[in-house]
Amino acid sequence: MSSKREGADAFRHFEGSDVLDELLELAGSRYDTDGAWVALSQGFKDGQPAGAVIPALFDGEPHFPNPELARRTFGNLLGLWDYLVAGERPPLEGTPAKPPREPRAKPAAAPEPFNDGVPDAAWVEAAWKHLEDDLKARTRLTHVFENRQDGLLEALDAEGLGDQGYAVARFLIFELCAFLELGRPGKGRAADGRALSRPPPEGSAPPPALTAYVEESLLEAADDEEPLSDDEVARIRVLSERALWALWDAYGGDKGPLERTS
Repeated sequence: MSSKREGADAFRHFEGSDVLDELLELAGSRYDTDGAWVALSQGFKDGQPAGAVIPALFDGEPHFPNPELARRTFGNLLGLWDYLVAGERPPLEGTPAKPPREPRAKPAAAPEPFNDGVPDAAWVEAAWKHLEDDLKARTRLTHVFENRQDGLLEALDAEGLGDQGYAVARFLIFELCAFLELGRPGKGRAADGRALSRPPPEGSAPPPALTAYVEESLLEAADDEEPLSDDEVARIRVLSERALWALWDAYGGDKGPLERTS
């Protein structure tokens, strides 16, 4: 499944205007690379640290589809900052001189919606690869998640998880929502945020393939270079499973959204 997490410094390299322009656009910044360079230069001239100047490139919280994209965006911006510190100007026209990159592979296609059916393990794997490969699709689904499932997000905020645990739980719940939106596009409703604070009610259980995905993701988080504690993994497991039940119900459960009664 996903690769190990790395810090932003591992990506501290300016990859070129074409790359950073796309990253800034996906993150919701009003700046392109040229505008970011001007803003960074002014901040550096005024004696401000990078940690104060870079966040000002975004209006409020930037919208990153996943932690890897966030680290790559900030790594590129820190790479620009390093040019300022060295008293040099970055190659803003095109990419820096380096061996040409391999052509970008075409993103994995989205799997066919399962609609009134249920996803199996192969479908979930195809959906995960699509989210991993297609930045634009991931951004669109992030907006669907944040706009429609704000109740779940508010409830998760109130759980008091540590920063790392919160990030793992939030991204896992986003993935589950994205899978269901891919499987039943446009047919979901807002899930009840209160579901995170109580056991799931009796009713249609979520597909085993999605339950297995939760467990696989938590096993990976527990095996990370900076693993979560056993207690935090257990808390995230409960919250994620409750969120999955709520989301599955919000997308119609076993009946399918079009067959549910009001």
